Amino acid sequence: MARTIPVEERLFSLVLALLATEHGLTKHEILSTVTGYAARYATDRDRGSLERQFERDKEELRDLGVPLETFDAQGAENDTKFQRYRIPADRYQLPDEVRFTPDQYALLGLAAQVWREGSLSQDSRRALTKLRSLGLALDDAIIGMAPTIRTRDAAHEPLTLAIDRGQQVTFRYLKPGRTAPELRRVSPLALVHHEGRWHLQAHDDAADAPRTFLLRRIVGQVSVAGAATRRPAADEPARALAELREIWQRTVAVVRPRPGSEADVVLRNRAETRVLGESLEIRTTDLDILADELTAFGADVVVVEPASLRDAVDARWQAILERHG
Repeated sequence: MARTIPVEERLFSLVLALLATEHGLTKHEILSTVTGYAARYATDRDRGSLERQFERDKEELRDLGVPLETFDAQGAENDTKFQRYRIPADRYQLPDEVRFTPDQYALLGLAAQVWREGSLSQDSRRALTKLRSLGLALDDAIIGMAPTIRTRDAAHEPLTLAIDRGQQVTFRYLKPGRTAPELRRVSPLALVHHEGRWHLQAHDDAADAPRTFLLRRIVGQVSVAGAATRRPAADEPARALAELREIWQRTVAVVRPRPGSEADVVLRNRAETRVLGESLEIRTTDLDILADELTAFGADVVVVEPASLRDAVDARWQAILERHG
């Protein structure tokens, strides 16, 4: 099995290839030879997803400030198949006033590597790409062992790949209040981050209906089950976020935290919390997750409403008492 190439390594390889060419490279030459593309180009029958990945990579490099040029080949004007790409070396270098010591390079690289799998992964890989592509060699002896902080759910990566490749997937999903997970077969459409959590917008192929899944409730492995029955619309992520936002706006709870407690500080600083005398009005997309959060505060918070949330918190404390009784 071919080694999975990290995103920053693929971008770095692309930058090196485009810097090294004077006359530019065609898309075919890039996809068939550059590390990060070549292995998939040689084995994948459907190269559409690989070409879309290349288009995203181009935009990411341009967002980094890399002067990636696109120009027509002589005699093939306006023919995108023969368009060529390059990065002029004289336009891509650090400003004269910017200088780093080897130790500073190492610390910058270490910070990026620590977060490469976390919530800052996009920014960190951009930082690594920028440093390496500018010719700043990071000294592994100085960096030593870099920890990795993972804040994404395990299902995130396979679901991202399934969306990109138009694949149907199966996974086991544990609904609130259930003791055993249910098998779901879905065509994933979008992954969105809302209220500090990742959500999957998908078409449930068994129920033939749209569904939203919380990634933290996916149990075990995400498996490919065939071709997707639905493909995402161009505005799919925006629509998914709008739906979650609508749920968040209408799902309101009123709680009364003990003044000066951790519960008071945390809940008072949630987005769009309203102060109602001694109580706080807070919003959420998921009352079951909110019940877990409130239970952790113990006697420092009282749930005023809704009654279903108050009962859920009481049930959690009752279960704790029974386990430790």
